[in-house]
Amino acid sequence: MEIIDTHCHLDAAEFKENFDTRLSRAQSVNITTHIIPGVTQNGWNQILSLCRKRNCLFPALGLHPIFQQQHLPTHMGELETLAHLGTLVAIGEIGLDYYLPDADQKGQQLLFEQQLHIAESAALPVLLHVRKAHDQVLATLRKKHFPYGGIVHAFSGSYQQASQYITLGFTLGFGGTLTYSRAKRIRTIATKLPQQAIVLETDAPDMPPARYRGTTNHPEYILETLAVLAELRSESPKNVARYTTANARHIFNLVPYPVKPVKKQEI
Repeated sequence: MEIIDTHCHLDAAEFKENFDTRLSRAQSVNITTHIIPGVTQNGWNQILSLCRKRNCLFPALGLHPIFQQQHLPTHMGELETLAHLGTLVAIGEIGLDYYLPDADQKGQQLLFEQQLHIAESAALPVLLHVRKAHDQVLATLRKKHFPYGGIVHAFSGSYQQASQYITLGFTLGFGGTLTYSRAKRIRTIATKLPQQAIVLETDAPDMPPARYRGTTNHPEYILETLAVLAELRSESPKNVARYTTANARHIFNLVPYPVKPVKKQEI
């Protein structure tokens, strides 16, 4: 059984001191691949460095809508250059976040559209961060005719919105939220979706499963989401792992490879 974590911030400070241990634990439970998204330009080099050292890590760089104040005009040019080097598997995480009342919606929209253009020019999928703005993101994807799809990270919309994303070539990412019994709407949606529309993620160190609420999320906790998703869909964990892994490999254009032991290295 092979599992791919499609959204894991392994570059976070929480993992620096025990990075090798966490990665070894993940590999010991068959989590063979991790996609590391970028959120600001000052973190890109660390992500690229980690991915060069480990053949199980893949970079997806982007400028997150929440951190607008940290983004400079020159960062967009740097992202475009990196996107065309052939080392990224996606642009992300990018999108719109209207959760905060003082969100600069116009600024976010411009940032989002510019990064969609870069993704399209480099023929890359995108990792979407969306809060309180699914209709606006869907409208933008339709307006721009974005052809390369991607993943809606930590999907939190309605079933109708999920269906629209799928029509546009996107899959939906499910993580720790699914393990909370109170997340009834997302749980219901997860039971209705076709197999080809689902991938697994952790968002570690954030969004821990219910059993670890209030603590740091770790890559191996993806097994909690896998178990709940399998139970909700009346499928075996092995089968869910099979098709979610196949979906992730298709999205990121990854080919299977033999997992190598993690060696002790400095980050």
